[in-house]
Amino acid sequence: MAVISVDAGTTMIKAVGYDGAGIESTVVRQETSLQRREPGWVEQDMAEVWNAVVHTVRLVANELHEPVEFVALTAQGDGCWLVDRQGRPTGPAILWNDGRAGAVIDGWRRAGVLEAAFRINGSMGFAGLPHAILRWLQRYDPDRVERSATALTCGGWLYSQLTGRVGVDSSDGSAPFMDLATGGYSDKLLAHFELGWARRLLPTLLDGDRRVAELTPGAATQLGLRAGTPVVLSAYDIASTAIGCGVVEPGQACSILGTTLCTEVVTDAPDLGGTPAGLTVRLGIPGRLLRALPTLAGGEVISWCCRLLDLDTPEELGELAQQVEPGAGGLSFLPYLSPAGERVPFLDEHARGSLMGLSFEHTRGHVARAALEGLTLVIRDCLAASGTSPTQLRVCGGGAASAVWCQLIADVTGVPTARSEDHEVGARGAMVMGAAHAGLTEDVPSAVNRYVRLRDSFQPDPSRHQAYRLLYEDFRALREVAEAGWPRLSVMRERAPAGQHTVTHPSRTPRRPR
Repeated sequence: MAVISVDAGTTMIKAVGYDGAGIESTVVRQETSLQRREPGWVEQDMAEVWNAVVHTVRLVANELHEPVEFVALTAQGDGCWLVDRQGRPTGPAILWNDGRAGAVIDGWRRAGVLEAAFRINGSMGFAGLPHAILRWLQRYDPDRVERSATALTCGGWLYSQLTGRVGVDSSDGSAPFMDLATGGYSDKLLAHFELGWARRLLPTLLDGDRRVAELTPGAATQLGLRAGTPVVLSAYDIASTAIGCGVVEPGQACSILGTTLCTEVVTDAPDLGGTPAGLTVRLGIPGRLLRALPTLAGGEVISWCCRLLDLDTPEELGELAQQVEPGAGGLSFLPYLSPAGERVPFLDEHARGSLMGLSFEHTRGHVARAALEGLTLVIRDCLAASGTSPTQLRVCGGGAASAVWCQLIADVTGVPTARSEDHEVGARGAMVMGAAHAGLTEDVPSAVNRYVRLRDSFQPDPSRHQAYRLLYEDFRALREVAEAGWPRLSVMRERAPAGQHTVTHPSRTPRRPR
């Protein structure tokens, strides 16, 4: 037996082949590009994403020496992937980190709409969710809305291409329109957002046995697989990654150190009280929800710092940061670099990053240290917003390759930190869910026990944790100082001449000759 698992990320498509023992046997990756046609816009060509899946799966299938038992699928979430009645794209996908609908969100926030919605479905709206995007399209591109029949997600789009079935996993459908108490779309929420007209665009929610369908003959030919092969639609990437880390029981937590920093905790009931923050989505396991706090800026900050400091790899950034003592010589970095602002643990489309306390005494090492500490303090901030006290924090994603960062996370949070053995944890989570639905195990927790392994762990240093407790308070206070200037900075950006906005590739800028 062999299994192929697909994890369609924002800028990288991964296909992973597993042997009969559930061990990674081959991994193929294909980059996909982002389009930034206007300031704050982030789009993707849907055909390019599908073609990347075809390419990676076909290469993996050629490397496997056993029949493929099933294909499992997970993908980036949120955004708006509109298709017509024939399932064809009506334009580029508008992604989760797109900021064009910031004014819509700001209006809803001031009117109390976002908080009222949070009390129903436990998710704080932001510009990259479909409700805001659809309101923006209704105002500025009504023709596209009229031509569209369904508002899918990336996972729903790829699943429809593989199986011909149109729908989304219930985790993808959780925010912003689901009533978590009933598990269905809420007409009350649609009314809150003045989107009753958009009810026709909401896709069928696929859960339980409905998440399994057969590979169509046409897709099978493209992929080099047998027609009729079961395709299992797993939870979307942040939920599948939690499963791939083995985080499936209430109180367990993980942080994805990827394009987004996503800190998430499993719960058995929604928390609809307190300060609204983050998302609450179905985990894909009966009776389990995921309280997720995904930032808009994460791994891209690391890449930005590497370019800024003329470093080749994130590992070099960690080595440079280690040359400086904790606290970075009084230099503080607010890592809110996304053009769309920030969405957790606070929501502000005007949020921007800054280096505070900079002087001639600071070196490249201080900047590197401050950048890593700033990102890690965001993880600490998100854990605080979750209202939980986990006994272990499991980490994964590209940033988890850095032992320096993993130890820093343990020191800053005070929580023992562990890394997964897998390189592609989201794909592992999809494979685990697929194994349960293909009948290879009794349920998802059983599949976790069978297939998920940890690589190593990092214990907090008590003295450093105490120092970082004070630094966390400084971080929060300095953010309040910076926050007062964010609206003025927004006005300054509007006055600035418009730059060129071209296709952005995820590859690193080559090192300059010395």
